[in-house]
Amino acid sequence: MELWQLPAWRITEAVVRGELSVSEVVETHLARLRTHNPEIFALLTVTEKEALRRAAELDERHARGEEPGLLAGVPVVLKDNMCTRGVRTTCGSRMLENWIPPYDASVVTSLEAAGAVILGKANMDEFAMGSSTEHSAFGFTANPWDLSRVPGGSSGGSAAAVAAGFAPLALGSDTGGSIRQPAAFCGVHGLKPTYGLVSRYGLVAFASSLDQIGPFARDVGDLALALDAIAAPDPKDATCGTEPRPRYLDAMMTDSLRGRRIGLVKEFSGFDVDPELRNTLVHAARVCQDAGAELVDISLPVTIGFGLACYYILAPAEASSNLARYDGVRYGLRAEGDTLLEQYFRTRGAGFGKEVKRRILTGTYVLSSGYYDAYYLTAQKVRRRIVQEFAQVFSGVDAILLPTSPCLPFRRGELVDDPIRMYLTDVFTLPVNLAGLPGLSLCTGYAKNGLPLSVQLVGKAWSEQQLLGTAAVLESRFGTPRIAPLETKTHFKGGERL
Repeated sequence: MELWQLPAWRITEAVVRGELSVSEVVETHLARLRTHNPEIFALLTVTEKEALRRAAELDERHARGEEPGLLAGVPVVLKDNMCTRGVRTTCGSRMLENWIPPYDASVVTSLEAAGAVILGKANMDEFAMGSSTEHSAFGFTANPWDLSRVPGGSSGGSAAAVAAGFAPLALGSDTGGSIRQPAAFCGVHGLKPTYGLVSRYGLVAFASSLDQIGPFARDVGDLALALDAIAAPDPKDATCGTEPRPRYLDAMMTDSLRGRRIGLVKEFSGFDVDPELRNTLVHAARVCQDAGAELVDISLPVTIGFGLACYYILAPAEASSNLARYDGVRYGLRAEGDTLLEQYFRTRGAGFGKEVKRRILTGTYVLSSGYYDAYYLTAQKVRRRIVQEFAQVFSGVDAILLPTSPCLPFRRGELVDDPIRMYLTDVFTLPVNLAGLPGLSLCTGYAKNGLPLSVQLVGKAWSEQQLLGTAAVLESRFGTPRIAPLETKTHFKGGERL
């Protein structure tokens, strides 16, 4: 087995035992990245010199007998909306094309304290607004399983990097499905934690009440390992919970679901879901049952019926407010004008892409005088109902099993001019963000055409340990995801702009 095929926990074990050096691990992953990133375009910025310097430093520390850390020598890729001191952070936008943050996001500090090595910054939909990574100002990312298809979004670059074997771990952000949907499309696992479990300090905001950072991996144990490294109280983030975190790797110790109740949502049957995704959901339910779990029919009528509309009022409203700071005055792109107002117009016109402008305009409209009560306030009331509905359901079940996406990865350009159909690909993920709950997309195999299949597990707030345990039992039956065989892909290439 090649080094770039190893899961993070195997790398850490080998480095701690002295069987591998960090430099060996990093150089191998960088070589794979150099070979295949041009066709996938998963990373916008590769920090090769910094990574090799960091690897040599960690090897020296290990030689001195210093504590290696939870992620000793593990290469990690970061979505390009997480601040990295001295390394540009673009958010996939011309607005921040050359912006270099003066500080690190808290998750970056945590990763480095755990002994990880950052390989670079991943491509993404501009300001995390999109479901296909076609809305990046710098070009699209290709799905490693079929380069003519999208990797999902907005964390498509992070998911594609893990699927392609560029790194065993990557971090993304999830505002309405932006970890789980690309994980499903790229055939890896992705975890969106409970809101407040992982610090958002240094994450460039899209919608502050919905955004959450989480990991991608090809192994459920690696998700647990990553969460052990990054989940901690943080005084720099007022929304970060102060509750003590358990040891998430302990969740890997179970091989039974005896005593657990898994909910199956009645309303999802009314949606147009790909037949193979329906079949894999039925298979996953049977696996849970065979492992000792009790299957329970549940109902989420408000959540399934109104979650999409609720989200696409609240998220653009928060985006409109958060993105008001990009005015060409303090930092980022500046397009000069004869007056300050003209400078604002020119800067924002040149700096933002089509999808970001659409959401800013939508958000500004629903917050405007005369429409605030009809749209924004009503959506907040619906959100409260969704939270209550989930709470009621979780009084009788331990987890919910449902699809991650209603469709398999679609072809590049297929939905880019149809925003409503694009938004519908997140119909099963975004209610989880509205309720602040943890959600995990699990790769469950491959369709007849070779594209990845998946299911989604949703848990109670702060129940990541149990959720990871359930996912581990499922993974033991379905098997760990494979790395995409890139050597056979020659007809399409990422990185072009639509």
